[in-house]
Amino acid sequence: MFKIIRKKQLNEQVVLFEIEAPFIAAKAEAGQFIIFRLDELGERVPLTIADYDRQKGTITIIFQAVGASTMMLGELNEGDCISDVVGPLGVATEYGDNIKKVAVIGGGVGCAIAYPQAKKLHNMGVDVDLIAGFRSKDIIILEDEMKAVSTNLHICTDDGSYGSKGFVTDKLKELIESGNKYDEVIAIGPVIMMKFISKLTEPYGIKTIVSLNPIMIDGTGMCGGCRVTVDGKIRYACVDGPDFDGHKVDFDELMKRNSTYKKQEAEHVCRLTGGKKNG
Repeated sequence: MFKIIRKKQLNEQVVLFEIEAPFIAAKAEAGQFIIFRLDELGERVPLTIADYDRQKGTITIIFQAVGASTMMLGELNEGDCISDVVGPLGVATEYGDNIKKVAVIGGGVGCAIAYPQAKKLHNMGVDVDLIAGFRSKDIIILEDEMKAVSTNLHICTDDGSYGSKGFVTDKLKELIESGNKYDEVIAIGPVIMMKFISKLTEPYGIKTIVSLNPIMIDGTGMCGGCRVTVDGKIRYACVDGPDFDGHKVDFDELMKRNSTYKKQEAEHVCRLTGGKKNG
């Protein structure tokens, strides 16, 4: 059993948990994830490790309560326990040699994954421009935390209610064209966002890493559910990723595969609320 020692509501739907998991905390690195089950009958749900504290023996997860399992997870409180937490899974992010300046980009809840990337780079002495995109001011998360681990934090909102109005691609293009020389760009968020970030950086020859989120079941590479095409070859996000070269990912195929169960998700009646829920 894995005890929740801290719970924080980041916005109406997004929740942060700090969980006692000393063996996972001892090995975790930026880019890796866990899979949890609420109980022995629960589904297996992957979540990125947003932070870890080796001394305290804790890991931090951040999730959006949109599906049955994450909604039930969000109902738990400090002192409650999660039945199973497996990790760290996946390959830790590999950074290039002698990198000096990196742009880290997060979209929405993807900022929970962008944060540990920026923190790792910041602790390595790298100059980090962190670009965080949200639909509006009321759903912004981790602003103070992101500011603490970046050289410059740029927040963008679609409606202009906070920070710069526009998309993260607009801000990245502005920064590149103003003379910033990035050794790498790391992008985490909606697939469509990562696709267009990769298309933007390719003509500039900037190495771009994306963290993919295909349908995942077992997290060990046996089920094949998380397969993606990278550079024309089949890869499995759970054991080969989740990080891949954004210029080599078949994003159109990924988006198509992620919508495989769209009809079933739309028709699903949530047992918690009695209403229809996606996810």
